[in-house]
Amino acid sequence: MDRSGKKRVLLKIGTNTLTKETNQISRGKIEDIGRQIAELNNDYEFVIVSSGAIAVAKQFVKLESSGGEINVKQALAAIGQPHLMRIFQENFRELGLLTSQCLLSYADFKREKSKENIVNTINVLLANSYIPIINENDTVATDEIQFGDNDKLAALTGVLIGADLVIIATNTDGIYTKNSIDSDIKSTITEVRDLKELRNEIAEGKSSQGTGGMLSKIEAAEILRKEKIETWIVNGIGDNFILKAMNKQIPFTKIFNDQ
Repeated sequence: MDRSGKKRVLLKIGTNTLTKETNQISRGKIEDIGRQIAELNNDYEFVIVSSGAIAVAKQFVKLESSGGEINVKQALAAIGQPHLMRIFQENFRELGLLTSQCLLSYADFKREKSKENIVNTINVLLANSYIPIINENDTVATDEIQFGDNDKLAALTGVLIGADLVIIATNTDGIYTKNSIDSDIKSTITEVRDLKELRNEIAEGKSSQGTGGMLSKIEAAEILRKEKIETWIVNGIGDNFILKAMNKQIPFTKIFNDQ
C-alpha cells in the first residue's frame, strides 16, 4: 500500500536466524538487519516481527518452577523481551534507526477496536520513522507455542497493516524439494503458485530453537495470499540476505500473491 511512497515490508525473524543457529542472540545479525534496512530506507519501510525473547533469557538465567513448561516459557519471555529490545535499540541507533516495541496477542486480532488501534499505532510510528518491532505478548498468552515461532503472528500482522511483501527469514534456502532433503545438494523451490502442491513437498519437523517448521510458514503464506500479499521464505543466516534476495543473488522461495 502506498502511504509514504514507500513499499511496506514485514520482516519476520525467527530465533534460529537471530542466534545464527547458536545458543546466543547474535548482535552481528541484528546489526546486519539494521544495515540493510538503512540502505533500503528511501524505497521501503519495515515492520519487524521478532522471536528470540526466550533465547535471550536462557543466556542469563535458568528458572526453577513447579508450574508447567508454558509458565516457564512465559517467565523467560518476560525476562528476555527487554534485553532483546535493548539489543535492537543499541544496534539500530548506531545506524541512525529508531525502534519501538509492540506486544500483541492473538486475541487482539479478534476484536475490531484492537485491530484498529494496532493499525493506527503502527502507521503513526512509521510516519515518524520509528521501526515497530513486534512480538507476541507471551506473558498473557497460553497457546503461543501452537502458532509456529511467530509465523502466524507475522501473517496476521502483515494482513492487518496492508504489507506489500512479507519476508520470513529462516535457516534454510527457502523450501527444499522433498527429494533433495536428505541429499548433500538441496534444491530450493524458487517459485510457487500452487500451495496445495507445495504442502506435498515439505518435510515435517521443527527447527532447533524455534517452534516453527516449514508447515507453519506455508500456513502463514496461505493467510497472506488470500489478501494478495506476496511471501518470501529466505535464509537469514548469511549477511545481506534481504538485499541479496531482492537482487536475486541467493536462492529463496517466492510464493506469489495471485490466486
